[in-house]
Amino acid sequence: MFVRALLLLAALTAASASEPRKLVVLSVDGLDHRYLAARAQLGLQLENMSRIVEEGWWADGGMVGVVPTVTWPSHTTLITGLRPPQHGILANRRPRAEGGDYYWSATLLKAKTLWHLLAEQGRTSAAITWPVTVDAQITWNLPEFFRERNGGAMDLNSILEKATPGLGEAISAAYPSFPTYWMDDRTRALAAVWLLRHRRPDLLLLHFVDHDSDAHAYGPFSREAKARLEYTDELIGLVLDALPPNTAVALLGDHGFERSERDFNVPAWLKTQGLQGGVEVHGGWLATKDARIAAALAKAASEPGSCVGRRVPAEEIRRFLPELDSAASIWESAAGCYFVSRAEKSELFLKPAQAGRHGHWPTRYRAAFALWGAEVERGRGGEIDMLEVAGRFARLLGLEAARLGPRF
Repeated sequence: MFVRALLLLAALTAASASEPRKLVVLSVDGLDHRYLAARAQLGLQLENMSRIVEEGWWADGGMVGVVPTVTWPSHTTLITGLRPPQHGILANRRPRAEGGDYYWSATLLKAKTLWHLLAEQGRTSAAITWPVTVDAQITWNLPEFFRERNGGAMDLNSILEKATPGLGEAISAAYPSFPTYWMDDRTRALAAVWLLRHRRPDLLLLHFVDHDSDAHAYGPFSREAKARLEYTDELIGLVLDALPPNTAVALLGDHGFERSERDFNVPAWLKTQGLQGGVEVHGGWLATKDARIAAALAKAASEPGSCVGRRVPAEEIRRFLPELDSAASIWESAAGCYFVSRAEKSELFLKPAQAGRHGHWPTRYRAAFALWGAEVERGRGGEIDMLEVAGRFARLLGLEAARLGPRF
């Protein structure tokens, strides 16, 4: 009997080793590279994230994002390898001309994703509150969709309305505490554990949201944001304990974070310069083709205490935003400042709407990135570009990275 058990175990091990490698992507929204690079100095207790970093492959220079450095476009770049103008998800919300709602539906994608490549091979995928996944060709799907928000939590009824039929009920049967009103990071982790133990998808995309919410509300690297990150680390431990054999794990953020101290009201500032219009305001940066405004910005940037920061070099514009008119110049906000457009307000400086912000120029900060698990060798890789990530994931999954690209 003992020999038969050993033979069965050996057969199962061989079978699992011959199967294509699986991948779990743990996206911690707002996981700035500095949280992990300086975790000891910050006094953070991150047992599970530290294990991934120390035992796996770690981009010790962080990951440079895309324009804009916000959640929905960045998450879509991570699974397509394309910039937002190429994959079609330009912001969190659609333009006002299109109604201004979130980019909920995967039908808005202009590019193939990793789940499309897996489906072509008859393999499986799963997603938990990953952006732009309503109507997606995902085998087991709890999409990011909500009518109500409570910080990073989303009302579960809305999610289940768009989810794979029966999935919520199956998870609830195993975990009676799952169907609370709000789906937060705890219940996201429960869903991940259930999927890994009972469905074993080839790819699992898990989007933790609560840290981002606290970093906005209380500021990045605040006591509250750090405590939330430590709680997220505990939840990641549950997920790691449920991993099937032959599984690799990616731990990453989607953008960095900065503290906001002042909102700089661009229309009010233009009036002080005897100017008006001619500026596109994008939060952490602005663009103009008006030579007079560019000259005023250059002068402001040289003044102490100004909210106008660096002029972005032309080579960076070509790298990150080649669609921009070559006649335009881009300026970053200074540290602690955020550009806003409040034409109805006469004040030059406004109280910031949030204590922490992102949406700055991509070189301003870095997101975290690490790989760990099946066949991932320990190493350090310097700085990487977010555009590289989908290709790395495809190769981990045994997919042809070249098949990622425009759908039409």
